Amino acid sequence: MVMQVCDLPIPKKIRLAVKNDEIQNTIIKYHGGVPVNDFRYLSKEETVDLDWEDPWYSKFRNKNLWRQYEAPLSAYLYVEPFEVRKEIVVRPRDLQGWIDLGLEGKETILAEEWGTLKQQVVDFLMPRCPVLIDGRPVEPVLDRVHFIQRDLRTSRVLEQPQDLDLVSATLGVIIAYPIDGLPEVATMQWELFPENVERIPTSAVDEAGGLPAYLTPDDNVLRWKNFLLNPTRAKLVELEPPPAPAKIKLPLASALCAVAALLALLAIKRKVLERVAVGFFIVAAVALWPFARVDAANPFAASAKLSESDTASVCGDLLRNVYRAFDFREESDIYDVLAKSTEGELLTSVYLEMRKGLELENQGGARARIQEVEVVGTQSATLGDGPDFTSRCTWIVAGSVGHWGHIHTRRNQYEAELTVRPVDGQWKITGLELRNEVRL
Repeated sequence: MVMQVCDLPIPKKIRLAVKNDEIQNTIIKYHGGVPVNDFRYLSKEETVDLDWEDPWYSKFRNKNLWRQYEAPLSAYLYVEPFEVRKEIVVRPRDLQGWIDLGLEGKETILAEEWGTLKQQVVDFLMPRCPVLIDGRPVEPVLDRVHFIQRDLRTSRVLEQPQDLDLVSATLGVIIAYPIDGLPEVATMQWELFPENVERIPTSAVDEAGGLPAYLTPDDNVLRWKNFLLNPTRAKLVELEPPPAPAKIKLPLASALCAVAALLALLAIKRKVLERVAVGFFIVAAVALWPFARVDAANPFAASAKLSESDTASVCGDLLRNVYRAFDFREESDIYDVLAKSTEGELLTSVYLEMRKGLELENQGGARARIQEVEVVGTQSATLGDGPDFTSRCTWIVAGSVGHWGHIHTRRNQYEAELTVRPVDGQWKITGLELRNEVRL
């Protein structure tokens, strides 16, 4: 089907008629570059009401033909251990009714205006629509602010400044509230209702999913309550300690007495004194035999080496602890937890590599929260006579993040060469060489 556009005046209402026996096709109606409906099949005559002041409010009367993003202003509350996030998706055009953003009479937001406009919007939104966590206010922290592009199904961040049509230009603002754990109740009181918007689509989201709702001037509080029966918490796996090398107990005091007896036998010339001294040290050696013992490596014991199943278990637990570190918000906390599983200069490289792997493409730095780490294969080899080993390890990481009203999921498979050694009585990854990364 070809739809032609002419310069003739178009009425407020347009009727589109399509018969099943003539055509079966998916039609998307756009008004001013704004999609009016999602993907739907038009099987009968439909009426669309066009809003000539703002194409965003152009709608089909048939509710089944409404698009997913039916309102230009929406808000979301995401609740995770250590953080609650308030995310607001809004057009600068709609905020112009509350704050002068310098957009009056304009049709375009210029690329060079991005920085100033973002700051104005952040300054306006930070103190508004307050969030209470377990009944108490928490100091908000700006996480991210981006211009985003919303199509029929998804949203993506616009990384590079560019001129934007004022009608469709949309900002996503994320404000974070750091907390110590998982709260029991979180609420957001919504204050912003444009004149032509009757309700604001919202959702309260946790690891079990989202609970969509609408806020109105008479019912303007979005409430999340903890109904999670078994919430994921940032708890580290307790690893079995590395096998200690076989040792024997050496009677140090008795050995010293025996040496002293020998020296007395060689040094003393008088036989009577010699016998007395030697006898004294021999008696002392016998008497001190149970005492003053020291541990020493047993040269006759077998080396402490791990089986293939043991190395797979150690690698899996270490990797789970590495990813669990990223449940924390503050970098200092992340480094502290990573230091329990990695060693030395590797700490920084692991932090950077893992953080990069968790970031979602085209989402402005949003990071997935890890739900599962599964080791699917290992090939290990020992290093020397001790428990140290290397392992060609393959593992799958599954995670998700709530963002711009969606739950984004990600599954990646990694293959790397790991070097694992005992350090201060604990297993640690001392070497990591990434060989392959595949998004599943």
